[in-house]
Amino acid sequence: DADGSAAGLLCVFLLFLDLGSKFHFPEKEQLLRIYENTLPGAIYQLQAASDPDSGTNSVRSYKLSPNDHFEIRVRESDEDKMPFLVLKKAVDREITTSYKLLLTAVDGGNPPKSGILNITITILDINDNRPVFSRDTYSVTLQENSAIGTVVIRVNATDMDEGPNSEIEYSFPTLNNKVHEVFELDQATGEIRVKGEVDFEDTEVYKLDIQASDKGHPSMSANCRVVVKIIDVNDNWPEIEITSLSKNVPEDSKPGTVISLISVTDKDAGINGKVICQLNKNIPFELKPSFKDNMYSLVTKDRLDRETNSQYAITVTASDLGQPSLTASTTLSIQISDVNDNSPEFVINPLDLYIMENNAAGSSIISVSAFDIDTAENAVVSYHIIRGDGTQNDLSSFLNINSATGVVYSLKSFDFETLKTSHFHVLATDSGTPSLSSNVTVNVFILDQNDNVPVILYPVSANGSAEGVEEIPRNVNAGHLVTKLRAYDADMGYNGWLLFSLQEVSDHSLFSLDRYTGQIRTLRSFTETDEAQHKLLILVKDNGNVSLSATATVIVKVVEPKEAFAASDVKNAVKDEEENNVTFYLIITLGSVSVLFVISIIVLIAMQCSKSTDYSSKYLQDTNYDGTLCHSIHYRSGDKRYMLVGPRMSIGSTIVPGSNGNTLVIPDRRRRDSGEVGLCELY
Repeated sequence: DADGSAAGLLCVFLLFLDLGSKFHFPEKEQLLRIYENTLPGAIYQLQAASDPDSGTNSVRSYKLSPNDHFEIRVRESDEDKMPFLVLKKAVDREITTSYKLLLTAVDGGNPPKSGILNITITILDINDNRPVFSRDTYSVTLQENSAIGTVVIRVNATDMDEGPNSEIEYSFPTLNNKVHEVFELDQATGEIRVKGEVDFEDTEVYKLDIQASDKGHPSMSANCRVVVKIIDVNDNWPEIEITSLSKNVPEDSKPGTVISLISVTDKDAGINGKVICQLNKNIPFELKPSFKDNMYSLVTKDRLDRETNSQYAITVTASDLGQPSLTASTTLSIQISDVNDNSPEFVINPLDLYIMENNAAGSSIISVSAFDIDTAENAVVSYHIIRGDGTQNDLSSFLNINSATGVVYSLKSFDFETLKTSHFHVLATDSGTPSLSSNVTVNVFILDQNDNVPVILYPVSANGSAEGVEEIPRNVNAGHLVTKLRAYDADMGYNGWLLFSLQEVSDHSLFSLDRYTGQIRTLRSFTETDEAQHKLLILVKDNGNVSLSATATVIVKVVEPKEAFAASDVKNAVKDEEENNVTFYLIITLGSVSVLFVISIIVLIAMQCSKSTDYSSKYLQDTNYDGTLCHSIHYRSGDKRYMLVGPRMSIGSTIVPGSNGNTLVIPDRRRRDSGEVGLCELY
């Protein structure tokens, strides 16, 4: 320092002047050690200079080189002058670690002589300085999920003291379990490292208090704070919470009906915590955001129909906007509950019922069935017959139905000859609230049975029996028409197709019977040997499966020509009256049958036009029937041509022809002049 350097130079100069002098200090240098905390006023004894001279030539004074902290004080005793160093001002080792002073002793001789003592004062350290951190607060960022051992930051503190007083140890001054679980501190270097799991969602900011302590006695310490901000990474999947859910949704719910409330959360922050929600496609539902963030309402978007889809699996998918994006999903099962929105339906409408006449009263004739695509009570169907107006063709009053099964029962036996076609309506009603209903029309076709015996219209005697007498001249030629039998059968089709046959005849060589027309003709001329009276027993039968028949008796009397003409006049008068009556009844009968036939044909044609179902195949259940209404058979008898119209038969089947009871004689246009006629058999 400056004071020490000046004192050294002065000492050298004085030594040069005092060469050879015996005036001196015992030692050239004196060392002193002073603690820096020594209070001013402290006194330290110095070496005294020795001078062999005495009196005025002995040591007179001591001078100390100039300085701010020390001064010299001389104590006299027994002519000795003892120098003492006095601490005038406190010293600080951290400012000056040592002082070098010159103590000069001067005698009283002339010229005066002096001696020099080098004083070295070492300032001893005491622990009077605390450690000092480079910063009071350290801020650092750390990415979450950092690996264990990652260095977060290194704090640094210094101590101006020396030795142990300047050696520093770092520590956490407070016990914070969370900090200790995540971070560790190197006591020697001040490095903070990751020790455990760093989770942004657990703690976003850590505040660590660090203490630096020296090893002095007593130890001194200082504190700083380290703020560790955790940087979020997208490591959390969105979480979907269903706060309310209606598992059963009525199918008549209006669009916009709330089904469920859904909340979505993501523990991440920023864009990593922003979530987008969506539903699977092709479902009648949608998500509507709520006024709160990440809250949604699951509502119906379209009309629901349980009969189309009774259950929906709704998948809610939540995706955050982080990179890479994380996705979570959950599935809701929604059942669509039924309401009564469907009427019962009949598979076939209208229905066709073919029933054989003479059915047993009380027996079932048909079973109707309707289905309802609703469920439970809404699908339970009951059946009722809609009662008609009570007219002649109204069947509803003669029918009953099982309301649970739909089986229809007839309360009476039907007669084809009285009623051929009719219809009734069945109402099907479900058990829903309000109930829905629909009806079906059942068209009834009565099928004919062979239950009517042929009726002989001619000949008929006065007492009503089928007997007649015919007189013919003996001179008639072969082929002469004796008479013609007329018969009628109320049945239809084959059951009403009549055939004539001779059961008994007195002479087979004289008479022939046309099996189709019922005409009786002579086979040859009469001879003198032939009997005058002949009895013919004729059988008339229909073509039913179980054939029914009737018989007629014709008495043929052979008379001489003159008698025949005389008798003929009388008989013709009677016969004309009888034939007029018979013709009247025949016309009425044929007219009635023709009207019924025309009505039946019109009904069948209308039904064929309204639908493609082949009624004829149901009407005639015959293995040989090919579905055609009729066909014609042409044959010739005498001078006339006949056409019989009947059901068409398959190849190989046998046709058993009937009578001309229900025949219509039609003139043949092609041979009108020749007198041929056509016969059309009616059914």
